[in-house]
Amino acid sequence: MKTICIQLSLASVLLLGLYSCKKGEAARKDYEASATADSAAAVTSDSISSVATMKVKDKQFVKTADVNMEVQDVYETTISIEKTVQDMGGFVTNSNLQSSVLSEETYNTSDKDAMLVKKYQTENSMKVRIPTANLGEFLTLINTKKLFLNSRTISAEDVTAEIQYAALERKRMKTTADHISELKSSKDKVKLSDENMSEDNMQQLANMDITDRLKYSTVDIFIREPKLRVSEIAVTNTTHIDNKYRISFIYSMKNAFAEGCYLIQKIIVLLMTIWPLWVIALLIFVFIKRRKPARKIQKTISE
Repeated sequence: MKTICIQLSLASVLLLGLYSCKKGEAARKDYEASATADSAAAVTSDSISSVATMKVKDKQFVKTADVNMEVQDVYETTISIEKTVQDMGGFVTNSNLQSSVLSEETYNTSDKDAMLVKKYQTENSMKVRIPTANLGEFLTLINTKKLFLNSRTISAEDVTAEIQYAALERKRMKTTADHISELKSSKDKVKLSDENMSEDNMQQLANMDITDRLKYSTVDIFIREPKLRVSEIAVTNTTHIDNKYRISFIYSMKNAFAEGCYLIQKIIVLLMTIWPLWVIALLIFVFIKRRKPARKIQKTISE
């Protein structure tokens, strides 16, 4: 009897242990599922702002965004963003991709070859227009390209009042046009009609602009690579080329002798060119020579 009681007690302890283990495992799974859901929610909330997808009844918003982030490869990211914009029905209005060279050195590797090593950093400033309905999705997609997000600004400007005011202005101008049409024909009527039509054209232009901004959101994107890139370019060893074609001593002596001969030739040609001066000088010399004996004779006679 005592043995049976001991066995029942041991069985009870084992059952309680198994139940506790299963309960703990279930609790752990629930916790992991909750953590996963919280993590997914955090990613979702981080990758897309509620401003980008905000909709309010009887309100209209002009939405813009500004994204500054670091990416692994600027060129590949640029191509990906441009393709995404095109697939979503948007368009790129500006893309300025450039590499800033921070250092440039040439290392000679042999008598003929050398290696040009450039250290540079690539960046790109883009401006894209994306359908407003796809703004949130677009920001989510480009967010997956980032290594580090420096800043992201999303704004929604309420233009409901401006749209209503534009409608009232169109109505006012129509009424003004009706009143002007009732006036008698004169120069003043033509002037008033022209001014009212010009004002109406300006208002229509403003309406088209705000309609375009409502339909397409403007996104400014600045991307750069966090680290420097190195470009190795095979070039010619210019030092070896300079030494190869440097003038030799013997050639220099020959050239100097030839230049001396040319100099003598130029001097002779110059002397031959001024032969009239030599003739004049000779005549003056002969004239002076003849005058000296005549002076001596006169001096002798006078004595």
